[in-house]
Amino acid sequence: MPNAKASLAIIGGTGLYEMEGLTDVEFLDLDTPFGKPSGAIAVGDLEGAQVAFLPRHGVGHRLNPTQIPSRANIYALKTLGVERIISVSAVGSLKEELAPLHLVLPDQLIDKTRLRGSDTFFEKDIAAHIAFDEPYCAATNRTLLECAQELELAVHVGGLMVVMEGPAFSTRAESLLHRSWGADLIGMTALPEAKLAREAEICYATMAWVTDYDCWHESMEPVTVELIIQNLLTNVANSKELVRKVAPRLDGPRDCACSTALKDAIVTSRELIPDDLKSKLAPIAGRYLS
Repeated sequence: MPNAKASLAIIGGTGLYEMEGLTDVEFLDLDTPFGKPSGAIAVGDLEGAQVAFLPRHGVGHRLNPTQIPSRANIYALKTLGVERIISVSAVGSLKEELAPLHLVLPDQLIDKTRLRGSDTFFEKDIAAHIAFDEPYCAATNRTLLECAQELELAVHVGGLMVVMEGPAFSTRAESLLHRSWGADLIGMTALPEAKLAREAEICYATMAWVTDYDCWHESMEPVTVELIIQNLLTNVANSKELVRKVAPRLDGPRDCACSTALKDAIVTSRELIPDDLKSKLAPIAGRYLS
């Protein structure tokens, strides 16, 4: 286990590859039973809180959404003692009122990924069924909302995000279909990240920063990388300011269900679980496997 510890982790999405303001920083090049994380994890002090920062796509944006090693990322963060994760993501809006440069704190997900590989730590010789009816941590979202309002950001709480495979953007037909479902946002990275965080009993919330209207909006140009990058510059600056404000408020004890998500989830008889598997999963579920 690494010596450095952090209770809060920031997973930076497109445009957010480093976190200014971290002091006493230690960069950790970790390995896990599920491979290496997206990149080195920076651990340091941010406004009095011990925070870990991980660039989801790697420094220089090397990894497309399908290639992100989500199991390695979440496992590595768990070994650092992380109890809460704030995911920072660029998303497309499927609703007129969720305008570019607005922040959305979603509370629901629809999974349309198909090539991500395993989305569970419990894939062989052990069965675990977590509750995932509420995929985001409501308590963490409330704290994010309070801080965003204090910063006078244009923020919306609640929302349904469709997670697509990518890396191509939606067709217009897909965009209109997702709108017909009542979806609010379209993104590429919240899954399997959110599901794995729940299995690891880590609170998970997303700062979903709107960069575009996908391609459904008749009076706006379809989404392009150029348009996204243009709006990202503003969104990234706001996300860093919000992270600095929220970090010390998420540094206390938890009283949400996320912290005991595995309590009744593992159904396999403990004596049938191989010892090497128990050792492999010790950081994730050790207290339930003895």
